[in-house]
Amino acid sequence: MKRALMLKRLADEGLTKFQIKVLLATLKIPKGRTATYKEVARMAGSPRAYRAVGTTLRKNPLPIIIPCHRVIRSDGSLGKYSGRYGSRKAELLKKEGAIK
Repeated sequence: MKRALMLKRLADEGLTKFQIKVLLATLKIPKGRTATYKEVARMAGSPRAYRAVGTTLRKNPLPIIIPCHRVIRSDGSLGKYSGRYGSRKAELLKKEGAIK
């Protein structure tokens, strides 16, 4: 999806500027890698807003395109992922080679 189209889609969803920054930061996590909620908060310019990152990722209107499944807790656990794909987070990360 082209960036301009994606930005329009995210804006049409009524997301805040911060939420859009979080989703764009999440886009930068490469396949086969993970990042913590805290790292994503830092990438979005708000290093202490890691809880808000989780709230934002729950609202992700473009799962898989914006790979919210690649965001994990600081302790390495998957967290309470409950996006559209529910318990498939581990399955998706295994398929990408991010976890065993």
